[in-house]
Amino acid sequence: MRDEETGSWWQQVTGQAIFGPLQGQKLEPAASDELSFGLWMQEHPDGTVLAPVARDEQEYDSDWEPKIQKLPLVLSFPGTGLQPRDVVIGLEVNGSSRAYPWAGVVAQSPIQDRVGGTPILLVAGPDGKSVRAFARLVRGAETEFFRKTGQSGWSLVDSASASEWNFQGCAVSGPASGECLQKLAVLRDFWFDWRNFHPETGVYLH
Repeated sequence: MRDEETGSWWQQVTGQAIFGPLQGQKLEPAASDELSFGLWMQEHPDGTVLAPVARDEQEYDSDWEPKIQKLPLVLSFPGTGLQPRDVVIGLEVNGSSRAYPWAGVVAQSPIQDRVGGTPILLVAGPDGKSVRAFARLVRGAETEFFRKTGQSGWSLVDSASASEWNFQGCAVSGPASGECLQKLAVLRDFWFDWRNFHPETGVYLH
């Protein structure tokens, strides 16, 4: 990315200026979600959508991603069982990072793990396309979560109180009703890109 004010170039994944007058500066991350549009609209029915500017639409490449997929890569990180363009969910907590292959997240959700000393919960949403991560601490106590089966809706159940939790990380019934888990930032990325900027990353391959 390039800013108009100084002409500095910024690395897209880290938000750090890598060239120009602001080299070394770093942007503050903003909270974001990795959601499908359909699920986002269910949660925010009154939300607004950023629309393209008509006069600029011709400047955008409509098939950019298929073109990029055909380009050769200059980075390769063998030994993990992952292909360079495999999609992973990247998570960084307290200076430690871990990559979760997307196929495994969908198949095994919810995933219970520990990153940077923090017990984490990684879940794929009811649409099978969205993902969120949380610190699995309820009132300061480490807690396990399981998918509730035998019902039409989507919910999790905790091991401590059998309370039901929604995809937003909030308890909607049971003794923990009204409590919400701390949300953690995730990044959906290609493996080669995540690994390049997180050289010490672990990989979840269970």
